Amino acid sequence: MNVNLINTFRQACGAVFFVLWAFPAMAAPNALQGAAPDFKLSNLQGKVKTLNDYRGHVILLNFWASWCPPCIEEMPLLQELHTQYKDMKFTVIGINVDEDPDSAREALKNLKYKDGKPVKVTFPILLDSDNKITERYKVGAMPSTFVIDNKGNWRFLHKGYKPGYIEKYRKDVKKLIREKS
Repeated sequence: MNVNLINTFRQACGAVFFVLWAFPAMAAPNALQGAAPDFKLSNLQGKVKTLNDYRGHVILLNFWASWCPPCIEEMPLLQELHTQYKDMKFTVIGINVDEDPDSAREALKNLKYKDGKPVKVTFPILLDSDNKITERYKVGAMPSTFVIDNKGNWRFLHKGYKPGYIEKYRKDVKKLIREKS
């Protein structure tokens, strides 16, 4: 066999391996594997919560900020999703990344549905003011939404938000609720 052809083949395989290694999301868009890292964060009332506190539930973990218009736009939709599926061992957890927790409180206080009615967020809001959990989860876009199965494994990732994404979330959540243990 031609030595140049073999070397070209090896280089091509090496390049493909590097791309798949360095950029795994390109290999499997929106799919994740393995256990989601546990964390300890305070909620808005100062009570410490962990991811493991919600073991047995399908979790939609949403990283958001008060200064992020798409984050604020999707918040009422996340509340609707939480309300729709909460009785099926599902919860939304919002992780706010603002340095000042009062920014999160103010943003939540001013949330409105498109018809102008106020939104009362009933799902847990946790505070990551020092961004340690944000870094651990390698959040690179605001908002970023991870969907975690009832065994604590992360399964899906959605970066950013555009109208219609809630249907993607709903599809992921329904799939994982149906899986059960």
